Amino acid sequence: MKMNWEQLLSNKRLGQENQPQSKDDRTEFQRDYDRIIFSAPFRRLQNKTQVFPLPGSIFVHNRLTHSLEVSSVGRSLGNDVSRKLLALHPHLADTHLSELGSIVSTACLAHDLGNPPFGHSGERAIGTYFSEGKGLYLRDYVCPETGDRLTPEQWSDLINFEGNANAFRLLAHHFLGRRPGGFVMTYSTLASIVKYPYTSDLSKDKHKFGFFRDDVEIFKRIANELGIIPLESPEGSYRYVRYPLVYLVEAADDICYQVMDIEDAHKLKILTTEETKRLLLDFFSAEEQHHINERMSMLDDINEQIVYLRSCVINCLENECVQVFVRNEEAILFGTFEGCLIRHISDTPRKAYEKCCQVAVAKIYHCKEVVDIEIAGFQVMLALVDMMVHAVTHSNKAFSQLLINRVSPQYDIKAPTLYGRLMAVLDYISGMTDVYAMDMYRKVNGMSIPTL
Repeated sequence: MKMNWEQLLSNKRLGQENQPQSKDDRTEFQRDYDRIIFSAPFRRLQNKTQVFPLPGSIFVHNRLTHSLEVSSVGRSLGNDVSRKLLALHPHLADTHLSELGSIVSTACLAHDLGNPPFGHSGERAIGTYFSEGKGLYLRDYVCPETGDRLTPEQWSDLINFEGNANAFRLLAHHFLGRRPGGFVMTYSTLASIVKYPYTSDLSKDKHKFGFFRDDVEIFKRIANELGIIPLESPEGSYRYVRYPLVYLVEAADDICYQVMDIEDAHKLKILTTEETKRLLLDFFSAEEQHHINERMSMLDDINEQIVYLRSCVINCLENECVQVFVRNEEAILFGTFEGCLIRHISDTPRKAYEKCCQVAVAKIYHCKEVVDIEIAGFQVMLALVDMMVHAVTHSNKAFSQLLINRVSPQYDIKAPTLYGRLMAVLDYISGMTDVYAMDMYRKVNGMSIPTL
């Protein structure tokens, strides 16, 4: 079974399939991009940790700047792949293949929308609360207010809480007759952000999956519309091959976070200038390095030199990933391609990329500044989840009512099921910024009294 571009690329909108399309000059995929850019969840990314603590005197990347850069690289990847595929398949000129750049850039813009405060530490804290923290009792708990308990599949969602699945939920969950509002995105954009197209019970030990149990029917609907191939799974579980454009979204993210983390580490003096230059020059042959060094020598400022070198690396990786995608188009459409695109690039840049990964783990992700924010964020998230979970399962209590009154009506805090209430809590908390989460933590613990 093979997927085909004619069906894979659809500008239909989830929840508005039968409504007439806009008559303005923008394509539907460009309208997707604009909807993300002007949304509140996207704006909140400016106050969410990427890797390093939010900036003091030196500005480093946050989730917003990271997402904008990933979107820029994603647009280049999509446009270049589109041009090459149209040259190979001129009969696809009347499809949406020419709009790959718009689709991929929008998905890149949205790929981190589901991440909670405090980076990956916040993500781990949520899962840990249920798997080994105070929330462990909920596995066999019968809620006195709703009268039900969690299924094993629902419990798996909670202990493996995943920002990628949460992004899909944020963009698509409001539909299928549940509640009005939301993003109303196109099918192709939504499919492009599902990096791990399977349910949480199939996530094994990496805690990665693409959609919560609550959103299975939504993804099935998208998969059926686009012709995404289902894979054999245990009864009650769901797994699909990857939607082809996911590979480009993933590549854009891989390129940006790894290279930009190296640049940020240099700015913060975690890496020396010589270390940084060596790491980035290793992406190139000796002849290419000579040419790059000549160009760098024309720049007096060290940071400008690193910026130029970084741009060369991004361009190198982008070109390599385009070649890998086009070369493996058939395997990607059959769903048999394995691994990410970067894993299949030429030896020299691949080995340099792997070296950057090793240095990042050894010197960046475990440095004191990063670990300190992870520790603080972990504790804040555990406390907030615990308070809100207790509030929605014991909403008749006085303090519970005070907490619930803080929550916007857009969150279904009084859902008729225990799972629905717990997911509403996670919707609410994962949507917070770092500053908002810290401020709420202080207030509810009486550490900060608001002035009137």
